[in-house]
Amino acid sequence: MFFPLSKLIFFVLTPSNFLILLGLLGCLLLFTEFGRGIGRVLTVAGFLGLLVAGLSPLPAWILAPLENRFPAFSEDERPVAGIVVLGGAVEADTSIGRDQITVNEAGEREIALADLARRYPQARLVFSGGSGSMRDDAVSEAEIVSRFADTLGVPRNRLILEQQSRNTRENALFSARMVQPKPDERWLLVTSAWHMPRSVGCFRKAGFDVTAYPVDYRTNWPRDAYRLNSFASTGLGELDIGVKEWIGMIAYRFAGYTDEVMPAP
Repeated sequence: MFFPLSKLIFFVLTPSNFLILLGLLGCLLLFTEFGRGIGRVLTVAGFLGLLVAGLSPLPAWILAPLENRFPAFSEDERPVAGIVVLGGAVEADTSIGRDQITVNEAGEREIALADLARRYPQARLVFSGGSGSMRDDAVSEAEIVSRFADTLGVPRNRLILEQQSRNTRENALFSARMVQPKPDERWLLVTSAWHMPRSVGCFRKAGFDVTAYPVDYRTNWPRDAYRLNSFASTGLGELDIGVKEWIGMIAYRFAGYTDEVMPAP
């Protein structure tokens, strides 16, 4: 029940959705005799909330602690035994429909996959990504990456595909079962910087020791601390991501999927 319940909760609590629903409820109450006062308050709160969330620096303040938690990977002399790249960037349905790999704002994950495959030719390559859809016939992200491996410049025969995971916890569990990492091996974990704390926590819980390789930064801290957004859609999208991630970390800790709310390096 955790997977479908999490989808419902995140839909309602996603700030942009919540503020729109709040404003809509307020507008509806304006047409009733008993709820006009409350309706005015909710309408103003909803639309004012959209304004602040979309144009103010608030999203950067929410995302920055997540993105800055783990430092960028620094090359050293220690060998890399393997690389795990988490799904979340591939638009599977569009890729199938258009017959070319299509990525979203987190496409840096696929760029990193191609780059690291070239830089570490002996490393094992794991792409962990099933489908976040609740449809039974949904195509996995791993299948898309395999199908368009040539486009990415990644040898298909090097890819270890984990296609069953639906969330971060399953990314960690299923990847660990597939590759059986040894204690002395160094494995890089590639995912969005804002998603790295929860991801590392899940991998540690699964007994899979990883080194963070964060990509897909959404903030330029501290410059963005006092910068207004040019488009409300940009701010709302970033706030949605940040709030969802903070809720996810807390929920994962209470569910026992991680040992810490905010894992540290």
